[in-house]
Amino acid sequence: MDSGLAALLGSAVGSAATLGAALVSGRAQARSQHAQWTRQHRRDAYAGYLGALHDRDIAMDAVLAALRAPEPDLADVEDRTRRFVTLAREVHRACEVVVLEGPVAVVHVAERVTHASGALSQVVRRMAENARAGDTTSRAEDSALAAERERELYQAVRDFRLAARSTIGGTD
Repeated sequence: MDSGLAALLGSAVGSAATLGAALVSGRAQARSQHAQWTRQHRRDAYAGYLGALHDRDIAMDAVLAALRAPEPDLADVEDRTRRFVTLAREVHRACEVVVLEGPVAVVHVAERVTHASGALSQVVRRMAENARAGDTTSRAEDSALAAERERELYQAVRDFRLAARSTIGGTD
């Protein structure tokens, strides 16, 4: 084989290897960028959900504080309840984004938060209805149940945080 042909073959092999390495590197970089993009969108969805939950929980605490007063101001209870309902809708919107972004494990934990929140809301609704009716017979019992439901909700939110953090890669 003459030296010109050998040089040409060597150059072709070198070019093919370089092109192959560039393709592999490009694919790896694209996968890495896509994974980062996915993590960022999930982080945004999870942060939005947790922020909405926080705002709604503050509103729930305000409703409970108004209901636990010795003589609840019904107009104040109604105002606080309206604010709570508005913020609860924001939580549902934020949860829909979490459902879209996934993964399924995080969605399941978010559903636990929704269930725990609903259980607490039922107790608060009953407390508000009793306050409107002037019925104080189950007040202590309902307050204790509300405290228990708050603890369950707090645990579910804590589990959501852990699942979200694990999903976006912040497990350290």
